[in-house]
Amino acid sequence: MTVLPITAGILVAGGVYLLCHPSLVRIVFGITLLSHGANVVLLSAGVSAWRGEPLTGAGSPREAGDPLPMAFVLTAIVITLAVTVFMLALARVGRDDDTRHLPDTGEDHRA
Repeated sequence: MTVLPITAGILVAGGVYLLCHPSLVRIVFGITLLSHGANVVLLSAGVSAWRGEPLTGAGSPREAGDPLPMAFVLTAIVITLAVTVFMLALARVGRDDDTRHLPDTGEDHRA
């Protein structure tokens, strides 16, 4: 049962690392990783270890999993996708996509 906390910790740590970079594209990916870490925490709140799948039609409702955290995660995934696409479009329009190169002027800058 330690897999979900370790996964959430790795996602959050990677997200915080990417947030420390000055590039907007890396910041967007950092926010995305943080969001996925929060989704893993929400899924672990559904106590999937000792409960079965929700809405299977078999078994008692007392033993079924809680569908509310799963609905929250599904909604969060859709919102994260929309925000990621929007922010990547802003990074592309703002020319902050790390593809700029300085033109070669023929001067040696190693003074």
